[in-house]
Amino acid sequence: MKKPIVAVVGRPNVGKSTLFNKLIGRRLSIVKDTPGVTRDRIMSDCEWAGRSFLLADTGGIEPRTNDMILSKMREQAQLAIDQASVIVLVVDVTTGVTANDMDVAAMLQRSGKPVVLCVNKCDNIGQLPPDFYEFYNLGLGDPIAVSSVHGHGTGDLLDEVVSYLPETSDAEEEDGAICVAIIGKPNAGKSSLINCVSHEERSIVSDMAGTTRDAIDTEVHNEHGEFLFIDTAGLRRRSKVDTDIEHYSILRAQMSIERSDVCVIMIDATEGFTEQDSKVAGLAHEAGKACIIAVNKWDLVEKDTHTMDRMRKALEVDFSFMSYAPMIFISAKTGQRVDKLFSLIKYVHEQNCMRVTTGMLNTVLADATARVQPPTDKGRRLKIYYMTQAATCPPTFVCFVNKAQLFHYSYQRYIENCIRSTFGLEGTPVRLIVRERGENAEDIGPKRG
Repeated sequence: MKKPIVAVVGRPNVGKSTLFNKLIGRRLSIVKDTPGVTRDRIMSDCEWAGRSFLLADTGGIEPRTNDMILSKMREQAQLAIDQASVIVLVVDVTTGVTANDMDVAAMLQRSGKPVVLCVNKCDNIGQLPPDFYEFYNLGLGDPIAVSSVHGHGTGDLLDEVVSYLPETSDAEEEDGAICVAIIGKPNAGKSSLINCVSHEERSIVSDMAGTTRDAIDTEVHNEHGEFLFIDTAGLRRRSKVDTDIEHYSILRAQMSIERSDVCVIMIDATEGFTEQDSKVAGLAHEAGKACIIAVNKWDLVEKDTHTMDRMRKALEVDFSFMSYAPMIFISAKTGQRVDKLFSLIKYVHEQNCMRVTTGMLNTVLADATARVQPPTDKGRRLKIYYMTQAATCPPTFVCFVNKAQLFHYSYQRYIENCIRSTFGLEGTPVRLIVRERGENAEDIGPKRG
């Protein structure tokens, strides 16, 4: 069964993201003393008194605005309210009741959902400030005094929240979901792809670069299996990063790469390959993640019968450092070939997790060294005693040799290519670790007769 959702809503800058981070026990939402930092819905698991639920942070609600981004933020908050079992309305005791608070409270009353009123920024212990009692005027019952910075009152708040949660049997922990980070430079269509695979307006989409700030997790369940997609902020050159908020956004995107299983590198087909695409792809490559190059906005490209082949060959040159990564040409706007992306994600993930037996590896090694003799230097020839797989994700192989300096990079590439040609390993980087086996290390592994 799906976990119930608790939505944290309110007008801008009342401390929703700080409260969200405090309740889930980690810094997931970007927090800054600036209105409108949070834009999309950010969800995370939360547990209290033996009850598990999903907590959703939302952007500040501006009931009356003509600004496009603020309107989209209000729509995202409304979606969170529609999906929620319980709503936490956060208000600010230091400003008292505002007209926006009244409008948001009226909107929540119309939803018919149980609402818990959280009066934030009650940072002093002891007697409550007189302004606290103003919030009874919102007509939402007894307010709860909370300090999201210090954590005061959060236990009382969660007690009230879980009292409204529907009585359900314990949801089974969903494991086995493939974690997929969508990465790329700004405006490549990452958020559009998330909305396409989830079949809902999960992320705000705008032509303005930098719209997405936080890393947005989206669970997708379909006939292909279970996936957790992470929408990330566009990665720009450091010289172009001019705000603290964007700096935090980029850190979140880099953290998303670290916790992902597969990275989908989005390329804008209308712009082609850029230097920044290479740097973004390099982050995924260095992290050892399974990778897919998704060429987006294919519907906007004027095509003939050879357009795709020409672009594929050009990108193979541009991405020569990660020639293992398969390419797919998609349109997140129209959904073209997006369904095939799921199969490709599963395939490269399996390749990234592949384990090869030592016996099979050494059969390949013996054949490779017989066809191309190991290099020599000053009359001394490289001897590769044996090879074994030390880890997966990415596949990591250890070669025990007589002299590491003799194992030239070109011959390492040759051995890697022999392994790939035999076992596939498409879509994943391969790590080769060279170890010298001295006279006193004969018991490290099997000897070759």
